[in-house]
Amino acid sequence: MSQHSTDEPVAAATTTRRATDWWRDAVIYQVYPRSFADSDGDGTGDLEGIRRRLPHLRELGVDAVWLSPFYASPQADGGYDVADYRAVDPMYGTLLDADAVIRDAHALDLRIIVDLVPNHSSDQHEWFKRAVADGPGSPLRDRYHFRAGKGADGELPPNDWESIFGGPAWTRLPDGEWYLHLFAPEQPDLNWEHPAVADEFRSILRFWLDMGVDGFRVDVAHGLVKAEGLPDLGGGEQLKLLGNDVMPFFDQDGVHEIYRSWRTILDEYDGERIFVAEAWTPTVERTANYVRPDELHQAFNFQYLGAPWDAEGLREIIDSSLDAMRPVGAPATWVLSNHDVTRHATRYANPPGGTQIRTPGDRELGLRRARAATLLMLALPGSAYIYQGEELGLPDVTDLPDEVRQDPSYFRAEGQDGFRDGCRVPIPWTREGSSYGFGDGGSWLPQPDTWAELSVEAQTGDPDSTLEMYRSALALRRATPGLGGGDGVKWHGDAPQGVLHFERSGFACTVNTTGAAVRIDAPGDVLLASAPVEVADGHVELPADATVWWEIA
Repeated sequence: MSQHSTDEPVAAATTTRRATDWWRDAVIYQVYPRSFADSDGDGTGDLEGIRRRLPHLRELGVDAVWLSPFYASPQADGGYDVADYRAVDPMYGTLLDADAVIRDAHALDLRIIVDLVPNHSSDQHEWFKRAVADGPGSPLRDRYHFRAGKGADGELPPNDWESIFGGPAWTRLPDGEWYLHLFAPEQPDLNWEHPAVADEFRSILRFWLDMGVDGFRVDVAHGLVKAEGLPDLGGGEQLKLLGNDVMPFFDQDGVHEIYRSWRTILDEYDGERIFVAEAWTPTVERTANYVRPDELHQAFNFQYLGAPWDAEGLREIIDSSLDAMRPVGAPATWVLSNHDVTRHATRYANPPGGTQIRTPGDRELGLRRARAATLLMLALPGSAYIYQGEELGLPDVTDLPDEVRQDPSYFRAEGQDGFRDGCRVPIPWTREGSSYGFGDGGSWLPQPDTWAELSVEAQTGDPDSTLEMYRSALALRRATPGLGGGDGVKWHGDAPQGVLHFERSGFACTVNTTGAAVRIDAPGDVLLASAPVEVADGHVELPADATVWWEIA
């Protein structure tokens, strides 16, 4: 790994980064480092690979890049088990490589947001290793949730909580005590009631802010504080989906005091650094609590991510999202895919069935709907998130052999189905090569043979490609005053059944969620469409599962 490669210079930025409220209408691109680009041919993506591919993101037209964890980690959960929050894992490079990514991104007018994992550490974190070695009564055990078990000999877990990855949320040590892990056993939950934990993370924030990062995505932002006494769930209830119900380990009111203290640190730095919450909550109203003016800036809209391809359901979630954010003055966010869910091109190819889909479904239908859903998302007021590869229309890889899977929840009896590997397959850059340009070697998860024609190389310059649609949409979003910021839309109630139509300043968006073409009046001139459209005599046949952007007077 090197700090800078001399053979691929970074182009100078052609615009100036906005310093005021840039995040309110930002388009933020998520990079999963292991699967983005490999610079050294070992089959695993790395920071130098990301640095070399930053011009692609600049050309795509995004405002910021969110990097999933690249910290020192045993990789028991794809890097979300952090052993050292101030070090880069050797598989990704060094701190010099991280510095190079930040500097080159800024030169290209891109901001960098890094993942922060405060709910749990790795079991290889120095605190936890010492707590285990010191035994019961060690003060270091107070920084985690160690408890005696129930039963005559403490042989039963301290309570009935289940891990998100399946099985009990407790693991017993040979000395008889149990420790809490809401995720994998290798991810012990930190005890945020302990002042040393709060002090440590304030220091971690400053470390990366001083490195120049523009913000943090807060992993499991809803999970840091547990209900007093760690009460049983009771009634035999088992957690099946994040955030569906009120849980004693999620969305406790005490988390907000933590985020208010963090906000004071962030506000000391110039350039409007931001926090983005991964907060699974029962309602969008509860999500809004995380983005009050003195707390975090944005929160992922998981209700929207899980919405079915249905006009009525989409409008209801759009309205409730905008309504919930308006009182706290925060922008709504919109997201269709990420590293934890089946890619939306595959979700939309199947009957509605949640965010973990195991079958490929109708590929043509899925891509058509995915393109339409993208233009809808980018037309809504607020900030949008793009997951790497969705600009290529990539489907989920649903037929990975069992022997190559690495998702920890795949190896447990229950949990999140264990099929997150399908959205983490390395993305294709070129038509040829052992890994379609991902690197000079292979790739840590096998890529489908059909991905050559989905590569960046194959789609660049093709006006009908998904990549060029994304590039056009993001360019128009920057150039069109009626797009981006704001907090409301004007719906047209006379739209045909199954069709959404709304206006913003000088702009309109029409979405046909039905499986048949619909004839409508053309409200203006076509700016962009997810499928071919022709306007004749003031009317247009809007294709099935298609979205059109209009310029209106």
